[in-house]
Amino acid sequence: MNVSLTPVLEQFILEKIKAGFYSSASEVVREALRLLAESDNNKRFRVEQLNREIDLGLKDLAEHPPIPAAEVFSQIRQKSGARRKRAVK
Repeated sequence: MNVSLTPVLEQFILEKIKAGFYSSASEVVREALRLLAESDNNKRFRVEQLNREIDLGLKDLAEHPPIPAAEVFSQIRQKSGARRKRAVK
């Protein structure tokens, strides 16, 4: 297999070899591909995890209908007012 690289990437590979991190360009490319595969697997896992969380949220929403915001804020104001009255006594 032949691969064409930009001059910048070619220089990057040569610097890695010169620094002693790798002994050949093939090693650098293999490591890069291994890291790419690992990154792809991590992304795939995260997407699957997010999809599971979305499914749980949708299931919860179906089982427990949302409370209108006006009702929530009304309950908060009532509880807050009751606490203030108790604190004043």
